[in-house]
This record gives sequence, structure tokens and C-alpha cells, in this order.
Amino acid sequence: MADHTLDARGLNCPLPILRARKALKEMAVGDVLAIQATDPGSVKDFEAFCKATGHALVESTAAGNEFRFRIRRTQ
Repeated sequence: MADHTLDARGLNCPLPILRARKALKEMAVGDVLAIQATDPGSVKDFEAFCKATGHALVESTAAGNEFRFRIRRTQ
């Protein structure tokens, strides 16, 4: 379950990360952001983003050419 969603399909690096960062800043601590992306590089990008920012990568899945992430704001 997600509290907020972000459709980053059709966007290439670094736009999915930049939009996720902006969305997370507007969310409350503990809220979850669900992201849909089509950039294959987003898998490693979101892993690195969560490590660097301290947010929790709750889920990372791939189905065909679409990637889904759930990130919990931790701070």
C-alpha cells in the first residue's frame, strides 16, 4: 500500500530520481511513495538514492519494461 504515487514512465535518468526526491520532501515521515518507471537504469538509481538519503526501499520489482518501487520516507 502506498500513500502517494509517482508516474515516471517515459522519463530517463535523472528525472525519476529528481521527481521522487521532490515528492518525498512533501510527504510525512513514514509515508510510502509508489513509483512506476520505464528507465532500466532506475533500478540501480533508486537503490543508490535510498542508500544516500536514508529512505527505505521497501520494494523493487520489474515486469516487462516497467519497474515499480516503493520508498518509505524515514526522515
